[in-house]
Amino acid sequence: MKTSARNEIKGTITEIKKGQINSEVVLSVGGDVVLKSVITNDSVDEMELVVGESICAIIKAPFVMVAKEKPGKISTRNIIETKVTEVKKGIVNGELKLAMGDQTLTAVITEDSVEDLDFKVGDTVYALIKANFIILAK
Repeated sequence: MKTSARNEIKGTITEIKKGQINSEVVLSVGGDVVLKSVITNDSVDEMELVVGESICAIIKAPFVMVAKEKPGKISTRNIIETKVTEVKKGIVNGELKLAMGDQTLTAVITEDSVEDLDFKVGDTVYALIKANFIILAK
């Protein structure tokens, strides 16, 4: 499978919490890092997802927000401590490569944000990803 998404993160399902319409699928992606995805119960059933199964989390780079400080009370389900490994500057957008366990997460943010927040290689930053923005694939 090939996609245009910059982030294809491999993980193992550790938990599936079924609700009335949607399920939260929790993935271990290495070390202490977990991702939480919210998908429909129909998708869980059609994909025959089970705990222990290897799966891929697909996240478009513009869906990854980045904060220099750990957010406090916030509704985002995924707040992941990462390290900046690369900063690419552009005219409109910049790109950050973030070490997330043994995998790399890419964030595309405005160039103004890259400059205002003064991201540097080696910075500890927090990647914020809404659970509804994570697509699961086998």
